[in-house]
Amino acid sequence: MMTESVKKPSSSASISNFGAWAMNIVSSVGIIMANKQLMSNNGYVFSFASTLTGFHFAVTALVGIVSNATGYSASKHVPFWELLWFSMVANLSITGMNFSLMLNSVGFYQISKLSMIPVVCVMEWILHNKHYTREVKISVVVVVIGVGVCTVTDVEVNLKGFTCAAIAVFSTSLQQISIGSLQKKYSVGSFELLSKTAPIQALFLLILGPFVDYYLSGKLITNYNMTYAAFLCILLSCSLAVFCNVSQYLCIGRFSAVSFQVLGHMKTVCVLTLGWLLFDSELTVKNIMGMAVAVIGMIIYSWAAEAEKKSNEKTSHHAKNSLTEEEIRLLTAGIDNIPLKDLELGKDQQD
Repeated sequence: MMTESVKKPSSSASISNFGAWAMNIVSSVGIIMANKQLMSNNGYVFSFASTLTGFHFAVTALVGIVSNATGYSASKHVPFWELLWFSMVANLSITGMNFSLMLNSVGFYQISKLSMIPVVCVMEWILHNKHYTREVKISVVVVVIGVGVCTVTDVEVNLKGFTCAAIAVFSTSLQQISIGSLQKKYSVGSFELLSKTAPIQALFLLILGPFVDYYLSGKLITNYNMTYAAFLCILLSCSLAVFCNVSQYLCIGRFSAVSFQVLGHMKTVCVLTLGWLLFDSELTVKNIMGMAVAVIGMIIYSWAAEAEKKSNEKTSHHAKNSLTEEEIRLLTAGIDNIPLKDLELGKDQQD
C-alpha cells in the first residue's frame, strides 16, 4: 500500500525564489529612482519615456544576443507570430501607461494600476479556468485598500484618459499572464523568452517612441542637449532595466501574474519610503497607515498562496497514488477474463 507524502520545496528552491523577488524589487526601485533623477526638472529633464524604454529593451536584447553567442543560454524554437503578438501587447501596455499618466490625474492613474490585480484574476479565470481561495481574495482586497490609501489623492476622470487607462490595464494584465503561458507552452526559460521578445520590442519602441514622446511632451529627442552626466544616468537606467526585465519574467514564470502584482506593490512602499529619505518627499500619517495595511495584506497573501499550493500538492499526490472505483472495476474485470492456463503460467513463471 502506498503512503501519502507531500513533497516539500527544497531550501535551494526557496532561496532561488527569494532571490528572484529581491532582484525585482531592488532593480525596480533602483530604476524608478534613476529615472526620477533623469526625467525630473531638478535632474536632467530627459522627458522621453517611450524612447528610454526602447533603450532599455535594446540593451536587454544585446545582453541576450551575447548570452546566446557565448553559449550561456540555449535557444528553443518559439513561433515568430507568437513573439510578435506578445511584443505588440507589451508595447501597447507601455504606451497606454504613458498616455494614461498624461491624460489622467495621478490619483486615477494609481487606481487604474491597482485595478490590475482583480483584472488579472478575472482574466486567468476566463483563460485558464483558475480559481482562488477565499483567503487569497481577502488578502488581495487588503493590499488594494492599503496601497490605495497611501497613493491615491486627487481623482479626476475624463473619457480619453479612462479609455487609455482601460487599454493599459487590459494589455498589461494580458502581457503578464502571457509570460507564464509562453514559458510553459514552449518549455522556455525566463531569460530565453526575454531575449527573443526584447529585440522586437526595442525595434518598435525606437521607431515609434520618439513620435509618442513628441505627442506627450511636445519635445523632439533630437533637440535634447545630451551631457556626459545624463548619458551615465541613461546607462544606469538601462543596466537596471536588464535586471528588472529578467526578474519580472523569472517571478511570473515561477509564481503567477497575480502574485507578481500583489507582492509587486512592495515596490510602491519602498519607493514612497526612499522618496522620503532621499528626495524629501512628504510622508504623512495617511501614507504610513496605508503602507502598513498593504504590508499586512502582502503577508496574508503569502500565507494564503502557500496554503493553497500545499493543498493542491496534496490533492495531486492523492490523485496520482489512488485508484478510482472505475479503475478497480476495470482491473477486476480484466483479471476475471484471463484464461486459467494463463494465470497458472504466470504463477509458474513467478515460481
